[in-house]
Amino acid sequence: MRPATFQTRLTELLNIRHPILCGGLGPGVSDARYVAAVVRAGGMGFLVHTGFEEPDTFSSQMALCRELTDGMPFGVNLYIGRAPGSVERILSFIPEMVANNVSCVETAGQNPGPIIPALKEAGIRVIHKVPGVRYAHTAQRLGVDAVTVIGNECGGHPGVHQIGTMVHAAQAPMEIDIPVVIGGGIGTGRQLAAVLAMGCEGVIMGTRMMVAKEMWVSEGYKTQLIAADGSESTVIKRVFRDNHRVLANETTKDVLALEAAGVTEFEAYRDLVSGTHTRAGYKSGDLSRGSYDWGHSAIFADAIEPVEAIFDRMIDDAVAASQRLHHLTSESIGLPLVSNIHN
Repeated sequence: MRPATFQTRLTELLNIRHPILCGGLGPGVSDARYVAAVVRAGGMGFLVHTGFEEPDTFSSQMALCRELTDGMPFGVNLYIGRAPGSVERILSFIPEMVANNVSCVETAGQNPGPIIPALKEAGIRVIHKVPGVRYAHTAQRLGVDAVTVIGNECGGHPGVHQIGTMVHAAQAPMEIDIPVVIGGGIGTGRQLAAVLAMGCEGVIMGTRMMVAKEMWVSEGYKTQLIAADGSESTVIKRVFRDNHRVLANETTKDVLALEAAGVTEFEAYRDLVSGTHTRAGYKSGDLSRGSYDWGHSAIFADAIEPVEAIFDRMIDDAVAASQRLHHLTSESIGLPLVSNIHN
């Protein structure tokens, strides 16, 4: 494992070695073994509380993650839905999260305001994920500890404004005072160095990590991802203003055909976008049916290897990028180390 090379407000906030987050992946993808591997490698991972088919699985996964990390803190992804009871369900999990040494949560979806006081009282850090800087302002006012701003290149939900990661990385730290994490198309250390140079505190990855050795998805899935060049995705569900970047396959053809026909009743889409087909594909490697989050960083997922090896490569690459920047700059200017730059 590489030493703690880049010290940022994110590493201090979460007491982690590297400024690298691995976002919650679903359905059921971010399981205990993967999240524990991320934590042991010096980053922070998140179990997805809505990602498991059986109600009790999330609880057992938290207990297993605590065991696999030898008590090291780990994170949980909390999706705040529109359905009645979503907030109450999340609040009911907090005592169990505390008991299992969950130190932080990655919130997404609706307004996190109703759950922030209870999480803070429990000593749990809150990192809210947003698809644009305009939403980061709201999250900051609500009292979250950090924000993750996701660009249009991300797999999953990039928002409706389709603003790129590079723009977010430059804009967010100029306007937001709390730590900013950047995601969307991230998969290399040189991107980490660039994000830090622009004043952000770390990066978050999703698609890039799907080839991790500790990830339970089938080798067939991983092999297809390794062969990808990042151009295989398409965006569906625009008709619902719920843009979703996924692998282009037979399911997406059917969804896009419905959208082109002007169909706005969700029932017509329900079976197509349900998690049932996606879970089956993750297990079998047949990706013709289902909705698979597929970001542009697929091009960087080049080998099946342990999480720690992926992180080591990233840190080495970030150090090399930082050194190149300094070589390009006259020593008389006295440019500070990129890890110390913050607007």
